[in-house]
Amino acid sequence: MSFQQGLSGLNAASKNLDVIGNNIANSGTYGAKDARAEFADVYATAMNGAGQNQVGIGTTLKAVAQQFTQGNITTTENPMDLAINGGGFFQVSDGINPARYSRNGQFKVSRDGYIVNNDGLKLMGYPANGAGVIQPGTAQPLLLPTSGIPPAVTTTVKMEFNLDSRSKTTAPGGGTGTGIDLKDSTTYNNATSMTVYDAKGQDVAVTFYFQRAATAANGNDVWNVYATANGSPFTTNAAGSAIALDANGNPTTPYTTITFPSTGGSPTSPTAPIAMSVPAGTSARGNPTLAIPGIQLNVTGATENGSSFAVTNLTQDGYAPGQLTGIQVANNGVIQARYSNGQSKPAGQLELASFRNPQGLQAMGGNVWVRTVASGDAVVGVPGDGNMGSLQSGALEESNVDLTAELVNMVTAQRAYQANAQTIKTQDQVLQTIVNLR
Repeated sequence: MSFQQGLSGLNAASKNLDVIGNNIANSGTYGAKDARAEFADVYATAMNGAGQNQVGIGTTLKAVAQQFTQGNITTTENPMDLAINGGGFFQVSDGINPARYSRNGQFKVSRDGYIVNNDGLKLMGYPANGAGVIQPGTAQPLLLPTSGIPPAVTTTVKMEFNLDSRSKTTAPGGGTGTGIDLKDSTTYNNATSMTVYDAKGQDVAVTFYFQRAATAANGNDVWNVYATANGSPFTTNAAGSAIALDANGNPTTPYTTITFPSTGGSPTSPTAPIAMSVPAGTSARGNPTLAIPGIQLNVTGATENGSSFAVTNLTQDGYAPGQLTGIQVANNGVIQARYSNGQSKPAGQLELASFRNPQGLQAMGGNVWVRTVASGDAVVGVPGDGNMGSLQSGALEESNVDLTAELVNMVTAQRAYQANAQTIKTQDQVLQTIVNLR
């Protein structure tokens, strides 16, 4: 008589319960993958070949295979939480041992500025240079910038607006002269302001005043444009000539003129960006501001039509200095650093890794795996490329454990354990009967 089958069955049922228990214990672990106990039957091999009436001698545990199916994505509103929607693993490293791989995207920023998980392992990816250009190559720990962003002086200004062709002439001398009283709104038709920045990143309020002149002999409409910086008139015009001021400090000649054809629409002059030099002055806060020479002012997008004055676009490329206020991770893994001045620039890009046989990875605990010969080498890439999944910031991937299925499997494993115990009991009773023969 043999107890082998029953003993192996008890051991198999016990191992199966261990696997089920571990699955249930990790049902709330983000990025965890459920495992499946896989068994194989066992037969004794005869020396002269297998017999037709061969009886098996039990079962054995062949593998505990993790199932790398996609878990549900749940939002957390924490920008440092990352979820992979699709294939791939995060790469994390302690800087000493080979890289480890994880699906758990619960990351934080260390005191040194590195992006780390709960075990202090650093997230790997590509760095960005000072200009925010991603530098592909060998992945390295991602380090967020700790310093602020320096200011940028304004070099280009683009304006798009419509001047009302129905407006009356406001230039002196019935439209034939020049000059303006900046404090008298009857001496001009419209005005608009924008902010530019000097080399220190100090804001300078530039105001443009539009004054309609007399219609030219060829029927073209001419508009005089005057400009001030922090309330003080420009000292030179677009051609670089000095602008004279009257006794009250008002400019006697315009900064530039805009000419429209008799049919309205886009200007016939200027048809290209013109030079603009903002003079030094004093801001509303009382601090001195620097001169800003060499600005390219583009007003080619202006129009003159029979509709109200409206500014549709005012853009310039300068900005004040700023401090890091937060980060945002895009679906392609690019980490955008946001600054207090409204600017943002890439601070790095995550690199994901995939494997031909992810079930060959070895679990190391702490929500990480390491590669093995069975898994093959890692194939790396950025999120969204090839078979790499996309990233979702402010979200986490839940465990893929199905609690309902695990509870059913637990009942099945329990019944299998009881049934195998019953076979041992029956074998014992049969053996006892044989022993009691006289």
